[in-house]
Amino acid sequence: MKEIIILLADVVNVWHDVIQKFSRMMGWDFSDKDLHFWVIGILGFGGLIFVDILFHALARMSITAISFLFTFAMVLVFVFAVEIQQKITGSGNMEFGDALASILGFFLFCGIYFVFRLIGKGIKLYRQKNEDETAA
Repeated sequence: MKEIIILLADVVNVWHDVIQKFSRMMGWDFSDKDLHFWVIGILGFGGLIFVDILFHALARMSITAISFLFTFAMVLVFVFAVEIQQKITGSGNMEFGDALASILGFFLFCGIYFVFRLIGKGIKLYRQKNEDETAA
């Protein structure tokens, strides 16, 4: 886990330096705050456009799909926050395996929920089909 966070930090640092050098070559005098403003603003806006298109497509199929993706994103943030908190406070080991186990637990319980929903929909369709046959 620690290695993954260090790798991600290294990737961010490399891109930070590349963008900063590029902006200087272009004659732009960006402070660190300016770079954060523009880069995160542009990336966030691009993410919004992507997610908006994806969620509109999913909404035509199922609101549950959107609920799942939103909750999954929240679980990811929470899991990594817990792992980082454990590293900072020393209350546990910061391990990728712990994060993976947490996410797998989320998938398991969601899978059980989806199976029950599918069974419920099947029962509803069966009852509806029987009602239609008896009415005819």
